[in-house]
Parts: sequence; structure tokens; C-alpha cells
Amino acid sequence: MSTLDSGMNQLESRVGGLTVGGKVHSLSAWFVLALRLMMGYAFAYSGFTKITGEFAAGGYLTNVAATNGNPLAGMFAWMGSTPWFVEFANVAVPWGELFIGLGLLVGAFVRLAAFFGALMMLMFYFGNWDMGHGFINGDFAYMLVFLAVAAFAAGRILGLDQYIEQYEIGGEALVERYPALEYILG
Repeated sequence: MSTLDSGMNQLESRVGGLTVGGKVHSLSAWFVLALRLMMGYAFAYSGFTKITGEFAAGGYLTNVAATNGNPLAGMFAWMGSTPWFVEFANVAVPWGELFIGLGLLVGAFVRLAAFFGALMMLMFYFGNWDMGHGFINGDFAYMLVFLAVAAFAAGRILGLDQYIEQYEIGGEALVERYPALEYILG
């Protein structure tokens, strides 16, 4: 039976003078792990199928935002009509998805992977712009899942980040020697 541990499971954050906090159940770690693995599998699979199949970003970039009232329609049109950007997207999207997915699956560099996953989902959100159901859609929800995975340091839950952070250099843990690494590990 799982219990609520008020010490280890206490959350509190202060932003702009507003403090929020609460206690989370110890089973929360399993749900954070499930979110990390779900998004990892989805992105690794999507990237792999794009790499091994036919993928071309040009048509999507050129046509996706033209007719749906997208506030970034001009930017997507520019991206789709700029040859070097299309070639960049043809490589960055599938390989980015694969590496984001693999990072999440093994729990390595999770915050970095989740940041780029959230950035990709933000671009997909605007690319797939449709206000038929309001501002919230699947792309927006997945963006928030990536941000939650990063915020909860999901790489430390049965992931390699817990070991990478403690790797010693000169007798000092990696994240103690280089504190900025906390922003990409965890």
C-alpha cells in the first residue's frame, strides 16, 4: 500500500509573488514515468517512420497555414518557400523526433529533450491551427505534457539522468561542478 509522505512529496513554487503548493501522492512518480515513456515512444516511433519512409516538410509548411486563419501563416509560407529551410526541416524534424523520443525512453537529458519536444509541439500547434474547438487541442496538450515531464525531472525516475548527474569529475558530482546542467538533465 502506498502512503503520502509529507516530506518528500511536498511541492511549492513562487512566481511573481504568488506561491502555490501542495502534497502529491507517492504514486505520482509512476504517472510521471508513464508520461515520459508515452511521449518517448510516440516521438521515437514518429521519427523512425519518417526516417525510414518518405518524409518531405515542404508541402506541409507551404500549405498548412494558408487557409485556416493561422496568425503565423506568413512565417509558415516563408519556411515552405525557402529551399534551405525546407532541407533543414527535412532533417531536423525526423531526427529531432527520434532523438527526443530516445532521450525520453532511456531518461537521458530529459529536460533538454522535453524542451525541444515542447518547442516542436508549439510549432505543430500553430501549423495545425484550428479554433473549431477553442485554443486547446492535442498539440497544445502534448506541449504541456512535455513541460510537465521537464518540471518533474522525469529523467531521475528510472532514468539515466540520475546517474549522469552523480557522475564524478575530480571527486565532485557533475551537476555540482556544472550547476547549469540541471537545466538539461533531470
